[in-house]
Formats: sequence, C-alpha cells, structure tokens
Amino acid sequence: EGDLLYMPSALPGLSAAKASELLQQTDRLIKTVPEVESVFGKAGRAETATDPAPLEMFETTIQFKPRDQWRSGMTPERLVDELDRRVKLPGLANIWVPPIRNRIDMLATGIKSPVGVKIAGSNLADIDRIAQDVERIAKTVPGVSSALAERLTGGRYIDVDIDRATAARYGMNIGDVQSAVANLIGGENIGETVEGLARYPINVRYPREWRDTPAKLAALPILTPNGSQITLGTVATVKVTDGPPMLKSENARPSGWVYVDVRGRDLASTVADLQAAVSAQVRLEPGMSLAYSGQFEFMERANARLKLVVPATLLIIFVLLYLTFSRFDEAALIMATLPFALTGGVWFLYALDYQLSVATGVGFIALAGVSAEFGVIMLLYLKNAWDAKKESGKTGEADLVDAIREGAVQRVRPKAMTVAVIVAGLLPILLGTGTGSEVMSRIAAPMVGGMLSAPLLSLFVVPAAYLLMRRPRKSRR
Repeated sequence: EGDLLYMPSALPGLSAAKASELLQQTDRLIKTVPEVESVFGKAGRAETATDPAPLEMFETTIQFKPRDQWRSGMTPERLVDELDRRVKLPGLANIWVPPIRNRIDMLATGIKSPVGVKIAGSNLADIDRIAQDVERIAKTVPGVSSALAERLTGGRYIDVDIDRATAARYGMNIGDVQSAVANLIGGENIGETVEGLARYPINVRYPREWRDTPAKLAALPILTPNGSQITLGTVATVKVTDGPPMLKSENARPSGWVYVDVRGRDLASTVADLQAAVSAQVRLEPGMSLAYSGQFEFMERANARLKLVVPATLLIIFVLLYLTFSRFDEAALIMATLPFALTGGVWFLYALDYQLSVATGVGFIALAGVSAEFGVIMLLYLKNAWDAKKESGKTGEADLVDAIREGAVQRVRPKAMTVAVIVAGLLPILLGTGTGSEVMSRIAAPMVGGMLSAPLLSLFVVPAAYLLMRRPRKSRR
C-alpha cells in the first residue's frame, strides 16, 4: 500500500500522561529510520462514537519516502523487521499492518492482527485466564512475532456509594448527589472561547491534587438545596474498586480476544502449530468456546473455495483434452505431466522466499492451464508428424522416432517465442513496487517460474512418453 500502520497495545490502567509519553517515544524511534517520511500517532479513541478504542491502544500512521530514496537492497519486509527491532519498549506488543487491509480486517472480524483468538464464555475471570494462557503459548510458536491478550480484569474504578437516608436528611436525592460528583470530578463547562476558526470549551473543576485519592474526594465540599455546605463523604462512601477495563460480547456472549502477529512464516502452518499447542495445553471450562479469526478466517474461506475450484479446473481440462484427442491415454498423458510443469513455480517461490497463499494458488491454476496448452500443441505436432509417416507407408519404430523428433523440433521456435512473450509480460508485474504489487507479484511468480519447467517438459518428457505409448508392444518389452 506504500504506507504502514503501527498498532501496539499496552496493558490496561495506562494513564493519559504515560500514554502520551510512550506515543512520543515510539514516534521518535520510528522517525530514526531513513526511509520514513512522516509519523503521526494517536492514543485512545478518536472523537467519534465508531472508534471505541481504549487509552492503551495506539495507532501510528507511517508514510515512507519514494522507493528510489530507500537504501540499496531495502525491501518492505526488511523495513518492517528493522522498525520492529528499533521500537522495542517494555509493556508494548508490536503489530505492523498495512492501513487499508487493517481497516478491512477490523470491519469484517474486529481483529487488528493477522490472527486473532476469540475466547467466549460466561465468566470473565475464566475468559481472562484462558486468554493469558493462549498468549503465553502463542509466544512459543515459531513465526509468531508478538501476542497480547486483552485483559478483562485489572480495571480500577472510583465507586461512589450514596447513602440515601443521609442524603434525604439534607434535602438531597440520588440525582443531586450524582450531579455534584460529576462536577467535582469531571468539572463543568461554563462557556467557550474562539481562537481563529476553532472553538474551545472553558471547563472549571478542582485541581488534580484535590481529587487524586478517595480520601480527598470524600473531603470535597458540596452544596445542599438549603444552601448549607457539607462534604461528599457525609452522604456517600468513596472507594476504589476492581473491575473489567472493557467489556466485549459477540453473539450475546462475553468474549476476550488474543492478538497474534505473524512474520517470517506462512500463516497456515503458523496457525496449525498454534492450534495444536493450544489444544494440547489449554483446557476450556464447560460452556466456553475458542475460535480463530482475522486474516486466517479469510484464508480458510478461500482455501475452502480452492478445494472446489482446483479439482473442478483439472476436471474441465481433462474433459476438454478428451474431447480434443478422443483418446483417454493421450488426455491422461497431458494431465500426468502437469505436476512436473508446476515444479518450476515451486522452486521460484522458494528462491523469492514467498509463502504459499491464495495469490500463489491462483498463479498455479493459471500455470496449469498454460502447461496443458503447451502439452496439447506438442501432442498435436507429434500426432501430425506420425500420421504423415504412416500415410507414406513408414510404420517402423525408427520411423516413429524420426516422426517424434521432427514434430518436437518444429515446436522449438514457436515455444521459445511464446515463453519470451509470457515472461516479458509478467516481469513488470513481478518486479512492480506500486500499490497492490504485493498480491500481483505472488500471482505472477508461479507463472514466471513455470516458464522454465513447462517448456522443457513439453519438449522432452511429452515426446518421450508419446514414444512409449506408440512403440510396438514387442519393442516395448
């Protein structure tokens, strides 16, 4: 996408001052990387009801310089690794994601990381315990760069327990005391000031040092309806209580989420190892459930579709081959050579350090079609050459070998031209660096690699296999 989103999370109970300090520290560390053009960070929620982010959740948008200004040999993957090494602060679990993809993932699943584990149940303490167990296990799985469980316990709240009878003796009801508490702690807007085009509210409240402990809050004065002055502690008990810092529910059930970031390994195998480790080490209480979400959820859906699409594609190719040649053995020959043609794509992915994904799967499907086309045309040339020999009365084994050699040689130049055109068309996609190139290059990679093995296969393996099929049985034995 060209930009990057840094979304670390801290443990609950973070003060606004500490959040601001951490945000400035991370911004300064990110800006030390030469490829970074600008950094803009946010802690907590924005001024909108659609962004209920807690104070311990940061969002930092990173804009990079143009690619020609990067250091030699620097790639987006290496850049993220360098940023992750530099921005290491105690208490922060790093997550680096592309901004657009992250927003789509959060809208679809609510998970901001590539993999999320959702634990649901009826008891918050059990959910919190299981989530922390999953976090601990995830950190030991190869390929997991960070893991953080949302804490459902550990929140601290000021609990004002109003004594109704005492308040009534002073002529006050519950609403009067609650209004006084709101003004004592949160203050009250008494007007606004205009500074240029901006308007700022004027808020009046007690200084922080007068209200930073329960005892000081209880000593704050409030006015009764008859004009007398009493303290808050006269009509209420003020204390600090523990509670959940945030409540989440999904399908009407309380839930807790574990965010897992994956780098340097393909998502499928990492999640498979995580699932195996969690199944072996975590025991759920009755009525609890555990599910995996995030990009892994999309990948599972795509893989389910590919399990239908790939066999259907191969079946369609086989049917078309059979309709073309009207012979089962020749159609089976082309189908049997497809796995050999795909080896070039596999080795090329290995050379580029690309992981298997939906995009590479699409590339392999396209490569299978091109490879089948190569085999079909080669087989047609071989058949035509052999038919011409038989029409001239030459039906011996030596004549068969000559016909196959002649038909194969006729395909060398056209095949070289075809491969050159395909590679020339795919190289700009493979080497592109613009928006969307991450996906497009992984679609093109199997095709480019397959252009090394598929032509060689059709030039050498198909003629040899055709010779074995058409050789007289006595000679074959």
